[in-house]
Amino acid sequence: MSAGDQDPPKERPTPKGRVCPICGKARSERYDPFCSKRCADIDLHRWLKGNYVIPGEQQKSESEDED
Repeated sequence: MSAGDQDPPKERPTPKGRVCPICGKARSERYDPFCSKRCADIDLHRWLKGNYVIPGEQQKSESEDED
């Protein structure tokens, strides 16, 4: 068997029970913690749109502080 006849490297399975937080499929090592680029992009879009927020007290805007 020559070097060109080798099978392509397979992705290592992720720990059991760990699934993609977007769709629930098995995670991919390449896109961890997601299963694919599509799910990673969906998550990024949600962050950029402001769908995810960290709870806390709302701060006054600068214009309110000047009064």
